[in-house]
Amino acid sequence: MTVIRKSVSVPVFRRRVNIPALFLLAVLLVMAALTAASIGAVSIPLGDILSFNLSEQQQAVLSSIRFPRVLLAVIVGASLAISGSAMQGLFRNPLADPGLIGIAASAALAVAIVIVLAGPISGFFGLYGLSFAAFAGALIACFLIFRLARLTGGFSVTYMLLTGIAINALAGAGVGVLTFLSDDQQLRTLTFWTMGSLGGALWPSVIVVSTIVVPASIILIRNARELNVLLLGENEAKYLGVDAERLKRTIVICTALSVGAAISVSGIIGFVGLVVPHLIRLTLGPDHRLLIPASALLGAILLLLADTLARTVVAPAEMPVGVLTSLIGGPFFLWLLIKQYSGRFGL
Repeated sequence: MTVIRKSVSVPVFRRRVNIPALFLLAVLLVMAALTAASIGAVSIPLGDILSFNLSEQQQAVLSSIRFPRVLLAVIVGASLAISGSAMQGLFRNPLADPGLIGIAASAALAVAIVIVLAGPISGFFGLYGLSFAAFAGALIACFLIFRLARLTGGFSVTYMLLTGIAINALAGAGVGVLTFLSDDQQLRTLTFWTMGSLGGALWPSVIVVSTIVVPASIILIRNARELNVLLLGENEAKYLGVDAERLKRTIVICTALSVGAAISVSGIIGFVGLVVPHLIRLTLGPDHRLLIPASALLGAILLLLADTLARTVVAPAEMPVGVLTSLIGGPFFLWLLIKQYSGRFGL
């Protein structure tokens, strides 16, 4: 908290957004997308993709498998990172992430219910059954947070945090009970979903998710200036003309919709929503006008690279991308913290 208060001041709000940094991240995203599209079981030279000199087999692989997966990785990575940056601004805590208010845990509980208790139904709907269950679970968590937060007469961030902790605990207990009741096949399905994967990427799922994530992300970016003011404190924000209650409702709704839609098609992918905004904040500063779009771009890049590694490093098998992001993100995040605070604590 002290770090944010020291780095946030009124001159930050008057600076222009660092356009070159956003442009560099956009270029890196395009390069990562093209690289991901060319690498796989069927290798497609990057030059052939750029020149459209492709065989029928290569065209089929790109249009049916690679491009949907690349776009889904971009959407999911951007969604998790942009939601993480908004959550950290709302709670004024750099350790906040989209799972803090129980969205991911509720989605996991809904998926576990469908897998274990509604086997025939989930088999009938296939992957869409799990996606619908995850999204419904996220919406239910959002509704509970709103109803319980209203008991305070306002929209208290502290009460919302406590509600999220309770939802996380209850949902985790529910998943544990259902895991105990599941058979081997159900346990395998549930385990792989909670570890995250983009292997089920299809054009319909990409289109549906983008229609939710893109508008929610645009709304979060449009509220970046108000988030800057909120960092000074709720009372100060009100004096400066910011409707703090409306802003908090908007952030929670957009985050819940965006994260719910993303994890409904990818499963739970950890560390992206935590590490990416923190990395951008350390390198480019805490201004949300830059932090939110830069986090979206870097989140998309990191998930693209992680997914490319996940489907190639143990080929022909595929490693769950959520495991890979945690393996990479955990040590990297610890290194960042040690590098930043070692001098302060004499380490």
